[in-house]
Amino acid sequence: MIIATNNENKLNEVRKILTGYEVYSLKEKEIYLEISEDQKTFLGNAKKKAIEAYKIAKEETIADDSGLCINCLDGFPGVMTNRFLGENVNDRMKNEYLINKVNKYIDRSAKVICVLAYYDGKKFVTSEGMLNGFIAKECRGNNGFGFDEIFELPNGLTLAELTPEEKKRLSARALAIRDLKNKLSKK
Repeated sequence: MIIATNNENKLNEVRKILTGYEVYSLKEKEIYLEISEDQKTFLGNAKKKAIEAYKIAKEETIADDSGLCINCLDGFPGVMTNRFLGENVNDRMKNEYLINKVNKYIDRSAKVICVLAYYDGKKFVTSEGMLNGFIAKECRGNNGFGFDEIFELPNGLTLAELTPEEKKRLSARALAIRDLKNKLSKK
């Protein structure tokens, strides 16, 4: 099956968790596709990406959309997590911006949501993983990407401070993949 992403970090995470399936990237299938994430929900974006990739590949496809939802900011950045400051902004700049915004509030609680959509050309199978935590007061850790260095778990570690094995067990993407894998085994 194809994972509808050009993000190597996401692809590697999916491959580590979705064992028992042959998984290919868009690039490995020589599919060069940029899909605009313009839907209002994570599920909408995941389904859109799955459909677009399937139209070209004609193979089972899994797509995801995920993001950071900060409670004191009314769920911001949410579905805009990857692009809320524009295209030419790196992860550290986005993370420092969010830390500065959250520092104005007492409530630092947040959640990471990952929604997966499997599409076989006829029907969808969807899953969701959610991880609750907090926004750290500073960027910490080197074992992640995106907002991992600012998403602090209840144990005090950020996602970027976890080992790859630890992250594989408890990240929102890992939870969503395990749920999807369970649903697909019943299909």
